[in-house]
Amino acid sequence: MDFERARYNMVEQQIRPWDVLDFKLLDVLGELPREEFVSESQKSYAYADTHLTLPNRSLMLEPKIVARLIQALDLQETDNVLEIGTGSGYAAAIMAKMARHVTTLDIDAEQSERAVQNLKRIGIENVTCKVQDGFDTAAYKGETYQAIYVGAAIHQVPDVLRNILAIGGRLVTVIGEPPVKRAILFTREKDDNFSRKVLFDTNIPNLVEDLHSLRQSSFVF
Repeated sequence: MDFERARYNMVEQQIRPWDVLDFKLLDVLGELPREEFVSESQKSYAYADTHLTLPNRSLMLEPKIVARLIQALDLQETDNVLEIGTGSGYAAAIMAKMARHVTTLDIDAEQSERAVQNLKRIGIENVTCKVQDGFDTAAYKGETYQAIYVGAAIHQVPDVLRNILAIGGRLVTVIGEPPVKRAILFTREKDDNFSRKVLFDTNIPNLVEDLHSLRQSSFVF
């Protein structure tokens, strides 16, 4: 299969028409080998406009949704980024190409290790993968982040994530219940003042918040 052509088609036919117009992000998407983040049996449709199932039965979001969410973060080269839910490592890889460093947390040790190997295989070194619950205050030791990416739906933004978002920092996630959920960008204007901007409607699955649920369902990271 011609992955380079498939990657080009993904950008031109899926990503751009969905109002992803950030040139730097488009360049990263056009260069990053998404086929390295999927199983061998999925490589022929690594660039398809669909969710893909990961080995732990969680889902890898379709490319255009990942791109829209990341675009909203307006990543800068000096940013430290936090990702909740590592999954395949693909979103972390995109953000690592645009920011200073990405810390990504996942509750599934096996999936986290697969992501480590995916990132290593393509030479990305500014990502730290940790096996931790991103909603647990014990996961953080006083760090703050300029950007937080939650690539799945949640019921509400927990205080722990609000507290570690730097002043001027941006957090993107999907909020709500079926059948319609909304992708929302939150910006911390000052200590307890957060603005919000609705980006688009979607119905992606909810974040899996415990390992038992992960094994029993097909929710998303």
